Amino acid sequence: MAWVLKMDEVIESGLVHDFDASLSGIGQELGAGAYSMSDVLALPIFKQEDSSLPLDDETKHPPFQYVMCAATSPAVKLHDETLTYLNQGQSYEIRMLDNRKMGDVPEITGKLVKSIIRVVFHDRRLQYTEHQQLEGWKWNRPGDRLLDLDIPMSVGIIDTRTNPSQLNAVEFLWDPAKRTSAFIQVHCISTEFTPRKHGGEKGVPFRIQVDTFKQNENGEYTDHLHSASCQIKVFKPKGADRKQKTDREKMEKRAAHEKEKYQPSYDTTVLTECSPWPDTPTAYVNNSPSAAPTFTSPPPSACSVPDSNSSSPNHQGDGIPQASSEQLQPSATIQETQQWLLKNRFSSYTRLFSNFLGADLLKLTKEDLVQICGAADGIRLYNSLKSRSVRPRLTLYVCREQPAPQGQQPAAGGGESGSATPFVYHAIYLEEMVASEVARKLALVFNIPFHQINQVYRQGPTGIHILVSDQMVQNFQDESCFLFSTVKAENGGGVHIILK
Repeated sequence: MAWVLKMDEVIESGLVHDFDASLSGIGQELGAGAYSMSDVLALPIFKQEDSSLPLDDETKHPPFQYVMCAATSPAVKLHDETLTYLNQGQSYEIRMLDNRKMGDVPEITGKLVKSIIRVVFHDRRLQYTEHQQLEGWKWNRPGDRLLDLDIPMSVGIIDTRTNPSQLNAVEFLWDPAKRTSAFIQVHCISTEFTPRKHGGEKGVPFRIQVDTFKQNENGEYTDHLHSASCQIKVFKPKGADRKQKTDREKMEKRAAHEKEKYQPSYDTTVLTECSPWPDTPTAYVNNSPSAAPTFTSPPPSACSVPDSNSSSPNHQGDGIPQASSEQLQPSATIQETQQWLLKNRFSSYTRLFSNFLGADLLKLTKEDLVQICGAADGIRLYNSLKSRSVRPRLTLYVCREQPAPQGQQPAAGGGESGSATPFVYHAIYLEEMVASEVARKLALVFNIPFHQINQVYRQGPTGIHILVSDQMVQNFQDESCFLFSTVKAENGGGVHIILK
């Protein structure tokens, strides 16, 4: 019995010791060294509350996504824009993907949209002289285009269009509900726009930009939906593959901690969202003498968008109202001011002037704008705000002759007829002293289909008809007045215009 009692005492003392040891740890785990707020925030209750917050991706969801099947360069630092190397003349696929969620942009469901693909300059310096750069390229490469569609390889594109005066753009219709891939070919190389214009020096980067539009109430594809772009460099055939290999080998030689500063190379290039190209909101126009190709055929009206060659932007005829975006009004809202900046190719300053009304922008002096935007952009913005126009080389006043009552002659020189009905003259402004521009301006102002005008004559002595040539136009006196009439051509196809 004594042995049993002793064993009970030993067991009891052991239990007390273990209990005291377990109590000695209380408080140490909650000390300053072990306590961490991040551990507390990691508890499931906080995670549930955090997941209920809206994500940025949910608030901004683009309707489309464009993916170019070309690998990005591995020699691009983190947080920099991707750079993709292309071979001159090689076909590259751009996948046009419908990225809409259920209920997004329902007005295009079951309908076609229009996309314009452009190759443009990445450097702002070259953007300012884009017209001169492209004209120089056209002179050196007659008959070539900067950008082409490989139509046989493309899938799902409808009614492709290329404008002879826009060598760097192609456009087409497509159905977002169907698989669509546009294969493009870039024919210009990056070194063609460097001072020496040959290999052995760093070429200029370009941008591939895609702008997509839906139909407006008139059936024209002018309502902007989405824009995205990516940075590229174009090399002579197989040059892009060699450059990609060189960049990869350079990255392999770098230390591990240096590699962490660079992006990995991706098999495809995802175009990132951007502002629409400045001249995309306008309707498609053609500068060639033939009839302008469009996706719709609206009846001619005085408010139609004119050709860039058919009327001076600052000297429209009386029958063509000035576009509201050409001159910024003091009453313009913030949104209208932003649209004006985009329209006039100041897209890089839209964020800077994001809170400016029209009156605020017009109050800035030339010195203010030069200080804000730099010399080149500041002067250009100042001139645009003040609507400084280029004086035309020749101004003519023309009036369409109306059939006069029997025995009554029209008043020459723009007077009034016997019935007190005034002859209303329209001003046309010529930047080029050629006969074709006279015909084009007359067609624009008086809504005559340009392709229907066969010849323009001037009535001479004894009523003879003299063909209007370039030399005759060059000898017109400035601010000459003409009455004109139209007569059907002998073969019944088109009309002749007779200036009197």
